[in-house]
Amino acid sequence: MFSKGDSVSVLDEAINGIVISVKGNDVTIETEDGFMMTFLVNELLKVNGASNLMDSIKRINIDEITKEKEIPKPRSFVKERKDKGEGIVPEFDLHIEKLVKNKQGMSNYDILTLQADTAKRHIEFAIRNRIPKIVFIHGVGEGILKAELDFLLGRYDNIDFKEANYQKYGQGATEVFIKQNSK
Repeated sequence: MFSKGDSVSVLDEAINGIVISVKGNDVTIETEDGFMMTFLVNELLKVNGASNLMDSIKRINIDEITKEKEIPKPRSFVKERKDKGEGIVPEFDLHIEKLVKNKQGMSNYDILTLQADTAKRHIEFAIRNRIPKIVFIHGVGEGILKAELDFLLGRYDNIDFKEANYQKYGQGATEVFIKQNSK
């Protein structure tokens, strides 16, 4: 693109000069002030001859410019696939702040007992009303509530449970599947 002896101007700087050598994408020029400087090919503009504007336009890579101007597409997230029969899944938050207005005066034992009783009530309700799946949100914490919930769920024969969808709930939730007996 550039040849030895071409007059060039540096883009974005007030420097003009003559091409001394071209090695790959590096072009060494001698400035009007007598300094030797090296620039990349895309930093220079040929200024000699009547067709310098056309030469400049031919060097422009339109695909590259449109790619730079393109607005990046937002990341897509994998959506949780739902079975055809699956509707809205009831979620029950077992955090103590959601169960009582004021936990002041409650011991840790009282809090854990209330949370376990609440979970048991919801499980019994789901079994009675043939609800196939529920989710308990217990949080991460020290794992005491999760362990108590696992113990409680393990006492039922017709229940399977596992950690809930990580993308939706993080690590602090358990999915409960209730096997329906045909009566």
